[in-house]
Amino acid sequence: MLETIVNFLNALLWGKLLVYGLVGAGLYFTLRLAFIQLTHFGHSIKVLAMSRDGCESGLSSFQVFCTSMAARVGAGNMAGVAVAIGAAGPGAVFWMWLIAVLGMATAMIESTLAQIYKVKDSDGQFRGGPAYYMEKGLGQRWMGILFSLFLILAFGLVFNAVQANTITGAMDKVFGFNPMYVGLALVVFSGFVITGGMRKVARVSEILVPVMALAYILVAFMVVMSNLEQIPAIFSLVFKSAFGWQEAAAGGVAYSVAQAMQAGIARGLFSNEAGMGSAANVAASASPTPNHPASQGFVQMFGVFVDTIVICTATAAIILLSGDLGSTDDGIRMTIGALSSHVGDWGGAFIAVAIFLFCFTSIIANYSYAETNVMFLSGNSKKALPLFRLCVLAMVMFGAMAKISLVWDLADVSMGLMATVNIVALLLLSGLAIRVINDYREQLNAGTIPEFDPRKFPELREQLDGSIWTDGEDLSPAEQLERPLNT
Repeated sequence: MLETIVNFLNALLWGKLLVYGLVGAGLYFTLRLAFIQLTHFGHSIKVLAMSRDGCESGLSSFQVFCTSMAARVGAGNMAGVAVAIGAAGPGAVFWMWLIAVLGMATAMIESTLAQIYKVKDSDGQFRGGPAYYMEKGLGQRWMGILFSLFLILAFGLVFNAVQANTITGAMDKVFGFNPMYVGLALVVFSGFVITGGMRKVARVSEILVPVMALAYILVAFMVVMSNLEQIPAIFSLVFKSAFGWQEAAAGGVAYSVAQAMQAGIARGLFSNEAGMGSAANVAASASPTPNHPASQGFVQMFGVFVDTIVICTATAAIILLSGDLGSTDDGIRMTIGALSSHVGDWGGAFIAVAIFLFCFTSIIANYSYAETNVMFLSGNSKKALPLFRLCVLAMVMFGAMAKISLVWDLADVSMGLMATVNIVALLLLSGLAIRVINDYREQLNAGTIPEFDPRKFPELREQLDGSIWTDGEDLSPAEQLERPLNT
């Protein structure tokens, strides 16, 4: 019965609502922001490069970037890409690319909003995200509660089970490790990090994410260079399959455009999280450089690019160049087999280690997202966190032993419900977000370092945290709004 309900919800969410909703919202934001993901792509790299400094209240933008990448780069980049290709053909890769390009604009909007409406918790640390901009920006706490519940279910519980499931599958396939023992080790390692809270998660991510991402990209580059003559044919296969111009993919298996679109968008969103509202939770924790909400939007926009256009494409190249496009619901075994066919036996061991690092960092980053929403529900109290941490670790153990197809399907449902609520909020608040982003661009074009002045946005008068977004004076945003603007 559970599988029947899950399959019905997935067909509704991903077959109808979100396939069009996510693409439509991304296209709308892209047009309203004048293709900012293309015109300001270089600036996003520049912002990230000068974002190593944080403060007592917030993490540095680089730490936040690494934490959000820790959550993004995981099972979706390896097992998810393989599952999409196996289930719907090479055309799914094109739809992953499309949702990533459009999703860059969506990530810009949601991360900017998260910065605008962030608050300080009882420890003086920045907190925020969709639940907060739903409550403060829309005045709809019930909507924030609904989003928080979906996020806690998705990221705190189900997604962590998916990551653990992927790790144990890789370790069993390559090294023959017992899933129960691997699960116990994951519980110990994860528990050690998450009990230290968001700052400890950020410190671990800052160390592991750059190393593991660069190593994986380097291996994929080696594979591509050794098969360079096949690259034009691979691109042709992807585009023909995406639009149904090729009757059947390799092996004589026919795939429809709808299959490719649904699989590509679902797996692409699972990986880059644009529009889902997840990365916005950690984006709010940044002390941005420049001191403007939109600067963190540029950082997160670049994160979507790295996750899908770079890392997911690396996985797709490894698989497509291997020629093994057989349908399977065990994506990690497909990825291991593909890389091993290129580089030999050590390829399997490399993938297993990469999976362990990618998915482990996803577990701890997913927890940090959920922690913020647990605190939102409890009025910024930390009393519920010890019990919640136990639940997270229990789901890690469950995922290590669970049936893989059901775990993936549950992840799709929880992600879909969460994204639906967030997209509604983004569309309702997009007018403000776009004005704030344009304010940043106007200052940038004038040759000045952008600085956020809340007096330019009178509608924020009673909505901002009184201790954030001051201009260096000891004044609250409400008090700043009372002062006249300098001419």
